[in-house]
Amino acid sequence: MTTQISGRGSASAPPAWPTVPKEAARRRREVPAGEGLTPVTLIPGDGVGPEVIGAAVEVLEAAGVRIAWERQEAGAVALRKYKTPVPDELINSLKRTRIALKGPLETGVGQGYRSINVHLRRTFNLYANLRPTRNFEGVQTPFNNVDLVIVRENTEDLYSGIEHQVAPGVVESVKVITAQASRRIARFAFEYALHNGRKRVTAIHKANIMKLSDGLFLKCARQVAQSFPTIRYDEQIVDAACMRLVTNPAAFDVLLLENLYGDIISDLCAGLVGGLGVVPGANYGEHGAIFEAVHGTAPDIAGRNIANPVAAILSAAMLADYLGDSIAGQRIRRAVGEVLRGGRVLTPDLGGKATTAAVRDAIIARLNGLTETAQTSV
Repeated sequence: MTTQISGRGSASAPPAWPTVPKEAARRRREVPAGEGLTPVTLIPGDGVGPEVIGAAVEVLEAAGVRIAWERQEAGAVALRKYKTPVPDELINSLKRTRIALKGPLETGVGQGYRSINVHLRRTFNLYANLRPTRNFEGVQTPFNNVDLVIVRENTEDLYSGIEHQVAPGVVESVKVITAQASRRIARFAFEYALHNGRKRVTAIHKANIMKLSDGLFLKCARQVAQSFPTIRYDEQIVDAACMRLVTNPAAFDVLLLENLYGDIISDLCAGLVGGLGVVPGANYGEHGAIFEAVHGTAPDIAGRNIANPVAAILSAAMLADYLGDSIAGQRIRRAVGEVLRGGRVLTPDLGGKATTAAVRDAIIARLNGLTETAQTSV
């Protein structure tokens, strides 16, 4: 039985994240079986990162995805070892491979070095952050049939990092919005919708207050929308959108957001479907991509073998899609959906008692079962 990747899904269907638009997939590598391995940078990360990313790597291998991993360190681990959170070896590896699977990285709050995630996205111009957000059967959530796609601009806004002290006790942060970046992310959202059977793109803004910056973002989104007459376009003020998301998430389809709003609302949407432990993430540019679980380092549970690996595994499935092996990506998503639907192998964040390793092993076992079924049906 083939699961179709089109339109909006449901809690009863195996979750399947649709493909990215052609601009974002321009650097997609297709390596036929038996003709070599695709080099990919592997960044295990801090805290629970090595545990969940390690599980994702094993699932990819079980699915038959052919990868030559270049293991690199970043974040707090690299800072202790190399005196920098972003070693030259990491940057050189990413320049070679242009693709990475990354765990969460530690960033100080209110002091210390700036976010490594932001640094990497800006360094490699990974302008589009994509977070598909869907329900899984077996995971108790406030709503059923949530099926949202967050498209977040990744390179500017308040994340530009332009801050200075105006006077003692007065600090100014500069919000940067450009027409070029706004049009680019709007086109990504509309092409994603067009290629994946989505019906509507909603731009989220605060242009009633920030009339120039958010006003420019909306102007660009409206211009791009004119090139996609089959996709409905509308707009929502950010605070009203938050209220509507937690009362009627079905009112939205693809959400188009600036950087800061996208960061906040993507986490809000994750809360609708069981938390950050079940939501994958990817950062796309015209010449590469980084795939990552969007949750934090969770140092309080690091090393205890109880972190939820599902988000990292689903991000790895998006990596498989990007490498041209969408069949493996689909198989991984189906296996995850079936394990969660069973309701017996759930980590503590989902109300269960299973370990990270147990979830990994259950997904791999389900992958093997899918393989056997496929061979039998042939």
